[in-house]
Amino acid sequence: MEQNIQDTHSAQQNKTMPHMTLESITNACEGVFHGPQELLQKEVTGIVTDSRQISPGNLFVAIKGERVDGHRFIPAVIEQGAMAVLCEDVPQMDGCTYIQVPSTLEAIKQIAAFYRSALDIPVVGVIGSVGKTSTKEMIASVLSQKYSVLKTDGNFNNEIGVPLTIFRIRKEHQIAVLEMGISDFGEMDRLAAIAKPDICVMTNIGWCHLENLKTRDGILKAKTECFAHMREGGTAILNGDDDKLCTLQKVCGKRPLFYGIPENMRQSEPGSYEKNPQVYARNVENLGFEGMKAIICTPSGSFAAEISIPGEHNVYNALAATAVGITLGLSLEEIARGVAEAKTIAGRTNFIRHNGMIIIDDCYNANPVSMKASIEVLAHAKGRSIAVLGDMGELGEDERALHYEVGRCVGEQKIHTLFCAGELAEEYKKAAESANPECEIFYFKTREDMTGKLLDYVKEGDTVLVKASHFMEFPKVVSALQMQ
Repeated sequence: MEQNIQDTHSAQQNKTMPHMTLESITNACEGVFHGPQELLQKEVTGIVTDSRQISPGNLFVAIKGERVDGHRFIPAVIEQGAMAVLCEDVPQMDGCTYIQVPSTLEAIKQIAAFYRSALDIPVVGVIGSVGKTSTKEMIASVLSQKYSVLKTDGNFNNEIGVPLTIFRIRKEHQIAVLEMGISDFGEMDRLAAIAKPDICVMTNIGWCHLENLKTRDGILKAKTECFAHMREGGTAILNGDDDKLCTLQKVCGKRPLFYGIPENMRQSEPGSYEKNPQVYARNVENLGFEGMKAIICTPSGSFAAEISIPGEHNVYNALAATAVGITLGLSLEEIARGVAEAKTIAGRTNFIRHNGMIIIDDCYNANPVSMKASIEVLAHAKGRSIAVLGDMGELGEDERALHYEVGRCVGEQKIHTLFCAGELAEEYKKAAESANPECEIFYFKTREDMTGKLLDYVKEGDTVLVKASHFMEFPKVVSALQMQ
């Protein structure tokens, strides 16, 4: 696959989107163009849905959201230099160039699929229940040692986020790393039809979005919809220690590239990592908050990996990134450097040192697997360890039992103090009390009530983990701690 990557690293940034004329955009979304015919052959400089991000020459997509209708901002974006707008309703202004479609949400997906097909660069799709964002960051860090990489910002991983990420690809980019997230059947099919990945990386099949997907087998079925849209000759890179993923011995007629840690291996054949061309880790060493060390073995040889981000799950991220790097022609030296340079982002096991405390900001989202992984990291604290946990969403009929499991992990890991808030968080309290009667526990119905008590409680030397599902708005807890 390496030979297909264009040598454009030194190219100057193209101010327009190649192939994206107003005519090709209109055709791609089957819209109706209204405006001067001489503009049809003009390439747009970008495609955006946020009026605050408009630059001259952009195409503005007016989306009717639950709270705000983007059509309201059409006069403002035209004044700011937008070349045209994509809209459902006729703009209420004279002289506006626009493309009218029945649904702008559907149209941006059609346009993104067209743009992706016109681009001759590999796409790496990152998929899984837990760890997509951190794995995406690790992969991008590795690939950037050799190539110019475009990656998903934050977690722009849904049916709007993936198209918007693809629209950011420019002539100088040699590889795109796209995070792809779903919550129901059919969504991955639509995302993969847009992204057309050359490589599909699957981190795991966990306990999340069970309201729609019901079981882990349902999750597996939904996520593997991506394989139908992999480009010919593509590669599936799978976590071989996941009991569901390890059953996928053929993907599109080709053996997947598995990665894992042999001591944790769940594949039925002993020694399969060593016998087959796999990527695996040996001599894994946990350095607490300083990160992890391991020897990573590949079909091309092995190297000593130094991972600055704490937690065994980051060894898996490094293994996935190594497998991608090997597939795309990087040397072991380049891969080792990329693994060592990988960083966290806000809300994802991000360590914040403030007033003598360590705040572990891991509050973007949560499910049972990621909760337990973060609690295990917190257990390495040298001073008081304080878990600040909120409800997890979309867990279906087993939600109380799954919350109880997380609370038991708090107790078993000997966490000093538990602060928890939410309707289901009472299960954390019950389980932590049962597993460790010495754990100091504070339970509250609301985040607001909990935050006040927490601010009175914390002191210099504490390590505080903050984690909950997004709807609990726990970033506000992190902000409050930083204002102490």
